[in-house]
Amino acid sequence: YIDWVGDQPELLLDTATGELRKVHIFTTTLGFSSLVYAEIFLDEKLPHFIAGTVHALSYYGAVPKYLVPDNLKTAVTMHSKDELVLQSAFSDLETFYDTVILPPPPRKPKGKPTVENHVRFLETHLVEELKKDTYTSLEALNAAVKKIVADINQRPFQKKSDIRKSRMNGFEKYDKPRMNQLPGESYTLCDYKYFLKVPDNYHLEYDAHYYSVLYTYKGKSAILKATMTEIRICDEYNRLICRHPRSYRDFPLYITDDSHMPPEHLYYKEVNAHDGAYYRRWASVYGESMVTLIDRILRSSKHEEQAYNSCAGVLHSCKDVPHRLVREAAEKCVEANACKYSYFKKVLGMVQNNHSSSGINGKLPSHTNIRGKEAYK
Repeated sequence: YIDWVGDQPELLLDTATGELRKVHIFTTTLGFSSLVYAEIFLDEKLPHFIAGTVHALSYYGAVPKYLVPDNLKTAVTMHSKDELVLQSAFSDLETFYDTVILPPPPRKPKGKPTVENHVRFLETHLVEELKKDTYTSLEALNAAVKKIVADINQRPFQKKSDIRKSRMNGFEKYDKPRMNQLPGESYTLCDYKYFLKVPDNYHLEYDAHYYSVLYTYKGKSAILKATMTEIRICDEYNRLICRHPRSYRDFPLYITDDSHMPPEHLYYKEVNAHDGAYYRRWASVYGESMVTLIDRILRSSKHEEQAYNSCAGVLHSCKDVPHRLVREAAEKCVEANACKYSYFKKVLGMVQNNHSSSGINGKLPSHTNIRGKEAYK
């Protein structure tokens, strides 16, 4: 049985303000032994609900055949007599641990007396014990919870006739032998992001990066699941569509699998397969100053792709211009910290004019094959 303790006690001291902060107590118990697990979080959002469940199963060292969460908004998307839709996050948990999730009917409180009695017990025995001390960190608070819970689980029951003797004894003797083994690998927690509709550009945003999904899913609902190393995209029924390595680089921001592109977009990409590396290679023909100029233009845009036209404009304007003049113009732009296409074009024109003027007004060089005006008298 899984639930949050109803009250949010003020147990966490904010050392900056001196105020006590409310905390949320996640708790589970097993049906027969009543073995307690508890953990404190700062909110009751889905990631903490999933994390608490994973930690509880690790504490048990085994998996019960059924998980029975209270009818929480974080755990249940829709619940009626004939229909139950679990959020994809909890569904993933169910699949990974090979267990079954059975929330009790919302309008039948008699179906969940065990967890409600358990919650009331913790409100009295755990919370009151925690209030006897002061905690300045969540780690210290959970360390105290761990000690109190261990004492509760080892404490003998008042009725000597109780065959369980204690919660821990009842768990080891009756509950655990009937539970399934934990999977050999650890459960990977995900961050979940829901999309009512896949946008027309068939890319889903996560952490300022955009990951492609097959273009035929445009306009359909999708779920993005992010781990530290991977992005997984599923349809509205939690079926996997595709995977991407998660990107932490500043560029590119769009991570696109070519197989996700519609035919017309794929054709356009093949014909115009230019990226930042392409423009940097092109710039290297003119030297380091031009490479620096192009690099700064690429980095000046929120999305690198938005700077491609400017890069193309700069480099195309150098056609038929002596490389030394191009380098001089690029150096002036870099020195002035004005790395823009319009400014470069202006400076390049000025550099060309200056060199043309000096060539017209300058003196002719001295040479034996050049005759002076006296030769024509």
